[in-house]
Amino acid sequence: MDNQEERDRFEKARSGMLKHDLKGRGITDANVLVVMGGIPREEFVQDSYKSQAYFDGALPIGLGQTISQPYIVGLMTQELHLAKEHEVLEIGTGSGYQTAILSKLVKKVYTIDRHHELTESAQAVLGRLGITNVEYYIGDGSCGWPEEKVFDRIMVTAAVPEIPEGLLDQLVDGGLIIAPVGGGSSQKLIACQKKMVGYVERAFCDVRFVKLIGRDGFKE
Repeated sequence: MDNQEERDRFEKARSGMLKHDLKGRGITDANVLVVMGGIPREEFVQDSYKSQAYFDGALPIGLGQTISQPYIVGLMTQELHLAKEHEVLEIGTGSGYQTAILSKLVKKVYTIDRHHELTESAQAVLGRLGITNVEYYIGDGSCGWPEEKVFDRIMVTAAVPEIPEGLLDQLVDGGLIIAPVGGGSSQKLIACQKKMVGYVERAFCDVRFVKLIGRDGFKE
């Protein structure tokens, strides 16, 4: 298969993803749809899984981690209600696919992963795609960004037993955090908005993510 034929095949698959797995399942945010229609998901999966790049399911990326299914990526992105002026903290860089999508929708993304191999791979792919508004950190994402800083939005892309207090502390008043919350085998996708006093939570759907390992996440 020549390169043009392969590009055409991926473009067709990406269009199918938009039509059936995103629009067909209730993803309506026009900005999210445009960005997901323009990011080549095949760049973020291992060679052995490229033929399944637009399959609406999670795929292995090594080290026991996965790239999330397109629908869940779209849903989590949509429910953060992002704006161009936002600064976003992402917990769990993984493949970098979600990072890339966030980067096209906001001012800057700060992303953390405990696996340096995944961080380096993601950084290389985003570099090839010309994405420059991302800052990377290798460490314990459950503790939040290592420097004193607050964020407009936080996205947690690994399961937590509860939303870590340290992450809530790094939200601005009125800010939103979205995370899969629950046990190690299944979780509820929760969006939590920080108020002047307390928080307001909303649950969306059942999900299954790999565990966030760390001080305020799951233990090894």
